[in-house]
Amino acid sequence: VQLQASGGGLVQAGGSLRLSCAASGVIFSANSMGWDRRAPAKQRELVARISSGGSPNYADSVKGRFTISRDNAKNTVTLQMNNLKPEDTAVYYCYTRRPNGMDYWGRGTQVTVSS
Repeated sequence: VQLQASGGGLVQAGGSLRLSCAASGVIFSANSMGWDRRAPAKQRELVARISSGGSPNYADSVKGRFTISRDNAKNTVTLQMNNLKPEDTAVYYCYTRRPNGMDYWGRGTQVTVSS
């Protein structure tokens, strides 16, 4: 299983970034997909996930600002992040969960939001 994330970077508060994750080695349409993040000295936090059927769930901290979507034809999941805040600064990790519950994570991508 390989998960290749891209799209991180540095942005000012109030700005937007779009993260993408390309998956291979999985039956993409059967898996749920999601994004976690980890900030320094903080626990890992689930940001958003989307079921195999396309139903999204979001952490309360990002509701109304972030949107997760998936393209089963391209085996990609995207996280559109708007109105970014300094507290969104973290390393963001794409993950996939197989129907049997096994999780796989990709290498993270850094998101830095300056105030």
